[in-house]
Amino acid sequence: MIGLGLGSRGEPTRIMFIGAHSDDIEIGCGGTILKLLSERPEIEITWVVLSSNKRRRLEAEKSASRFLSAASSKAVRFGSFTDGFFPSEKAAIKGFFESELKGLNPDIIFTHTRGDLHQDHQVVNQLTWNTFRNQLIFEYEIPKYDGDMGNPNVFVSLTESQLDDKLETLLDVFSSQGNRHWFRDSLFRGIAAIRGMQCAAPSGYAEAFYSRKIVLEL
Repeated sequence: MIGLGLGSRGEPTRIMFIGAHSDDIEIGCGGTILKLLSERPEIEITWVVLSSNKRRRLEAEKSASRFLSAASSKAVRFGSFTDGFFPSEKAAIKGFFESELKGLNPDIIFTHTRGDLHQDHQVVNQLTWNTFRNQLIFEYEIPKYDGDMGNPNVFVSLTESQLDDKLETLLDVFSSQGNRHWFRDSLFRGIAAIRGMQCAAPSGYAEAFYSRKIVLEL
């Protein structure tokens, strides 16, 4: 399998990570973030969380600080939208995308996947594609009760250490999610093992994404 890199080394790449809720980015692509920063600390990162209450915001701030500790350039932004009610707040969220995010002109965006059945995640995906028309967009997956896991087509292999670091931060920081039956090490590790098997990752672990459109410059 031939791997594709993200730009030339030494040239800062602007990457935006967008999550509807405080732990979405970490669940969907936390390992990828750790791998990117271990190899490309010059990357410019914008981390966007669109909803949170006081407790969840504190968790998100602590988590972002740990995941982005190696980043030379980083910015964490919060929206003030209501968890579970994004469809009814879609116009306001679109305004946030247009006024706060569009002008940042990222090169690459990680966002929720189109097939995600959570109503908030669907809105974020739609507005990401609506706002950003000339960016490389990768859509990450979030496991949930709805059973909407699909067949992704982009893979990032992780070392076992990177996966361990991701899960340690997730389970340590997001105590508010500890009562959810799916929020556990074995589930996250199992998904990483399945994705690692699919891409023949050397460690056996990977994160996976969906990409609808890629332009190859040959």
